[in-house]
Amino acid sequence: MFSEQNPIKIVFADDHEVVRAGIRRLLSTDKSIRILDEASNGSDAYELVLYHRPDIALLDIMMPSKTGIEVTKLIKKNLPDTLVVLLTAFEDASHIELALSAGADGYLTKETPAKELLASLHSVMTGERVLSKSIVMLVQNKFMTKGNQHDEQIKITKREQEILNLIAQGKTSSEIADALFLSARTVESHRYNLMQKLGIKNTAGLIRFAVLNSDLVSSEE
Repeated sequence: MFSEQNPIKIVFADDHEVVRAGIRRLLSTDKSIRILDEASNGSDAYELVLYHRPDIALLDIMMPSKTGIEVTKLIKKNLPDTLVVLLTAFEDASHIELALSAGADGYLTKETPAKELLASLHSVMTGERVLSKSIVMLVQNKFMTKGNQHDEQIKITKREQEILNLIAQGKTSSEIADALFLSARTVESHRYNLMQKLGIKNTAGLIRFAVLNSDLVSSEE
């Protein structure tokens, strides 16, 4: 799909020069990836994304001026076609929830093997949301503390399942409404019902469930 003639265009940012050199060297090994520019802080990263309009913004979370999560929110608001993958040393549930709520399309740790990182960048271009295996296990374990037995008994309608799947893809209520030919108010009603059924109190929790735990849900007619 992607090639040297039709590459994935990337802007990346990290405040450590040694890390940027490593990312630059790694990305350069894949001929189907083209590096457009790089930044050492969040503000510059956002300005470069605005200028280049890349396919993917690969961002560190903790950067001077603006954090990666703050930049993610700005990109998703103003350049929704640009995908955002966060590459970070943070492996905790709170940061992953903030990242998903901000609209991040991927969350990878800096311990991610080179081959897996490159594969993830290709996967995110096909519409997948990519997470490091260690992050998936961490968040699943945190979510599952209430017990598997209760979760396995959850029943949702086919329409709610469709909405849950679109939430997992990072779609907003407005985008879901357009995709399913519903009103935004109807979608919000379904989201509320899902949160009630799943015992989830906020949007971040619903996104987390949609991305990591949709296999626990069985549909009813």
